[in-house]
Amino acid sequence: MGGATEYGDLPDHAEPPEYGETWVYESIVGALPGIDVSRPFAVGLQLVVFEVGVLLLAWYYDLWAAAVAGTAAVVVAAAGSVEMLRIGSLARSVDAPESYRRLLFGSSIEVVLAVLAYVALVTHLFVFDPRSGTPLVETLFGPEPPVAVVYLTLLVLWDLCYRIGTGWWASVVALWRSARFRFDPGTVRTLRRADLETMGFGFVQLLLVPFLLDHPVLLAALVGHVVAVTAVTGLSVVLLHRKGREPAVSART
Repeated sequence: MGGATEYGDLPDHAEPPEYGETWVYESIVGALPGIDVSRPFAVGLQLVVFEVGVLLLAWYYDLWAAAVAGTAAVVVAAAGSVEMLRIGSLARSVDAPESYRRLLFGSSIEVVLAVLAYVALVTHLFVFDPRSGTPLVETLFGPEPPVAVVYLTLLVLWDLCYRIGTGWWASVVALWRSARFRFDPGTVRTLRRADLETMGFGFVQLLLVPFLLDHPVLLAALVGHVVAVTAVTGLSVVLLHRKGREPAVSART
């Protein structure tokens, strides 16, 4: 057998990430024809456009109570965008195994998870919820929700589901990475930061809890998701810490 390989920091001249080493969200922003904006600017634009839409529709249809919930959802989605950029940058800033990066970014599994979450959420809101009491949609928008309001709501909810799917996938891949590989102390610190960013975004999602107190299924799903992500990323951090104190024995994969 050959000598063990320990993963470490990338050199200062590392090239910018290519497509396949970015989230789908990052790839879309970078691929818009004729538009060259920084990713932080794109996040700010997302926040402003969604929030202006929420406030304009709340003013036009007199739905100010719903605007509070809408603003919370927009803030959580924007926070998710920021966390995705930070997690991606941290994961790419170190000499991590190619299989880790390929699994994290190239598989696009976060999109699949987001679609599953979104379909489940829409089914719950428009099929299950109306049969089990006062529907959340009716509580927020009245018995005859305006079409424009529903459209914007579904758009923001998709954004939320995509960030949530990314959180799921980032936590699962992080646990696999921490269990499979060993890294030098500097890399351990960087990857631990990435894991804590993933965990932190889960906590940010708890801002939505006050709007779900009368809807136990959605409340249980949200809290259960946050607990699961926290547990998985927490275990990843523990494994990183333990393996970071041992000599590297794994070979490059």
